[in-house]
Amino acid sequence: MKPGPSSERAVILAASERDAVRTAHLIKEAGYYANICGDLAELEHQIASGAGLAIIADEAIRTADLAGLTRWLNEQPSWSDFPIVLISEKGGPERNPEAARLGRALGNVTFIERPFHPTTLVSLVAATVRGRRRQYQTRQILEDLTESEGLLQTALDAGHLGALELHLPDFELEASPTCKTFFGRNPRGPFTYQELLDAVHPDDRARRSEIVEQTLRTGADYRIEYRNIWPDGTEHWVDVRARAVRRPDGSIRSLVGVCSDITARKTAEIEREALLAQLAAERTALAELTATLEQRVEQRTADLMKEVAARERAQEQLRHAQKMEAIGQLTGGVAHDFNNLLMAVMGNLDLLRKRMPEDPRLQRLVDGALQGAERGASLTQRLLAFARQQDLRAVPVDLGLLVRDMSDLLERSLGPRIVLRLDIPEGLPPACVDTNQLELAVLNLAINARDAMPDGGVIEIRLAASQTRNDLAKNDPIKSDQALEPGNYLKLSVVDSGTGMSPDVLKRAIEPFFSSKPVGKGTGLGLSMVHGLAVQLGGELQLSSAVGKGTTAVLVLPVATAVPAVESPPPAAQTVKRSAIILLVDDDPLIAMSTMEMLEDLGHRVIGASSGPHALDILRSDQEIDLMMTDHVMPGMTGIELAAAARKVRPQLLVLLATGYAELPDGIQVDLPRLAKPYHQDQLRERLDQLLGQGAKQQVATAATDSVATPSTFSPSP
Repeated sequence: MKPGPSSERAVILAASERDAVRTAHLIKEAGYYANICGDLAELEHQIASGAGLAIIADEAIRTADLAGLTRWLNEQPSWSDFPIVLISEKGGPERNPEAARLGRALGNVTFIERPFHPTTLVSLVAATVRGRRRQYQTRQILEDLTESEGLLQTALDAGHLGALELHLPDFELEASPTCKTFFGRNPRGPFTYQELLDAVHPDDRARRSEIVEQTLRTGADYRIEYRNIWPDGTEHWVDVRARAVRRPDGSIRSLVGVCSDITARKTAEIEREALLAQLAAERTALAELTATLEQRVEQRTADLMKEVAARERAQEQLRHAQKMEAIGQLTGGVAHDFNNLLMAVMGNLDLLRKRMPEDPRLQRLVDGALQGAERGASLTQRLLAFARQQDLRAVPVDLGLLVRDMSDLLERSLGPRIVLRLDIPEGLPPACVDTNQLELAVLNLAINARDAMPDGGVIEIRLAASQTRNDLAKNDPIKSDQALEPGNYLKLSVVDSGTGMSPDVLKRAIEPFFSSKPVGKGTGLGLSMVHGLAVQLGGELQLSSAVGKGTTAVLVLPVATAVPAVESPPPAAQTVKRSAIILLVDDDPLIAMSTMEMLEDLGHRVIGASSGPHALDILRSDQEIDLMMTDHVMPGMTGIELAAAARKVRPQLLVLLATGYAELPDGIQVDLPRLAKPYHQDQLRERLDQLLGQGAKQQVATAATDSVATPSTFSPSP
């Protein structure tokens, strides 16, 4: 096990050379590779060059500058959660504030207290290496995944995952060969649902049955770990996760999911729990002999914790704002990259579905992959909302009329145990909002309020005008990370009398993927999306809550300077009867290849360009071109800059901008038709039919109608 990208070696930083040599000797005797580091700088170098885990004595880093190490840990890729074993003389974070500080700084930390038995360390190293191996496996899976349906199956195999689908109402089980092996069955033989039920361990049957019934009753995600008995009598563990697929009438058609064999992990956990129980018993015996000393240590620890808490409170507000800004920037970049990846996946799956043989099973697999990609696209839209990088069509809207029109939808969504009350005064001015996104935000807030009242209750939605900054709530722990501009605002409040949130939960409420709900009950993106929407519209989200007294969520939105417009239906797209010559500009070869395949499949002739200057060279030639389709975010020259330069060369050129999110500098006005990534081939066809059917002279008028030309907003055409 040599150092490298998938290294499993342990790197050791001890307080003394003797401790380091002894620790390395124990690890090597157990069959693992270990390196001793003389100082923190060498440890950081060894970790960066490739390692499986780090074993660190807390006294060796107690006064050290951990900025370099924490920076590497924070910048490690998403698949990696580098494990650190911290050896402490004063116990774990529950008794040692220094250990708690190091745990927060270093992330994936397991504490072991001196003195310890050698087998404890060896067992902990073994479990950590296994966990690191799974991280390497996850990395390999992520690197190997492509848009092809065939490679999707390869990814399942590489991750040792089995696929299964339970068809309702007949409970007909369809399991992959890998799934069958996890139950000790012949991968090529039959495997019925009754055989699966019979294989479940008797002690786990009731729990499993309860979770299945809950999923079928509520539609919640199915997730469970349980034991099953193989035909040879051996006991094994499986992790099964599934999601409900509904029919058009809303009833559940089937449960589709994956399963994995977690016997090794469970066995390691049981062994570790047994060792921890033994250590706990030994500590209890020692504690009885040193009760007086324990009390003094606890008192001193409490005093130190109070001092630390006092210092942290002084910096908490600044840290929170900086953290949310950093998370927003990271989230926006990740969402943009995932939009591009999903574009390639969806485009190629569209083409694959059209060209593959008429096989219902293959059709289901491709449909399932498309559904997964579309869910991923929905997730990226929520991430972009939090990062304030989604496309918004902000227009004057009568909020009172909007809320009243939503009342039927809200009452159906909230259920019979919730009473909905509206407090909407007359004569309120319109707000400048995106109607669709605001409706989604109100629905999110109402559902959160419902979930906080499991026994039922009252949800009140209020509207009120606000003229000054001082009129806003003064004691809200959660505010936006930018100050409101002076002016007139409307406050849309959603008030419940539910369980409420503790101060710690309230502080983290708008962080993406943070949720106080049970596992499987939420993504942790609802409030994040609402917060990002409010700030991007020029307002803010205020939250106030107390345990047992309910929660009030207030959307502060800017008042519009114009009256609401009457919506008119969009013009019908004209089907193009000829093959067009399209100049496709995209710097990403994967996206370019997928889009070119879709365009050619639609009957168009495609000329590819990998950059803005390359495209301009083609436009300056005598090559006939009917339309240019370009990405926006490209190195050297953006799509907006390319469009402006292209129209100087060919003033009547039709231009279609295809991009994943808005990232425009201040002062730029956009009058281009847009196609938001990711998109299906049908959406591409409709947009091209509309533009090519209207002709070059009508494009400018269409773009001006479809776009909102403001200095800082990039609005899509319908």
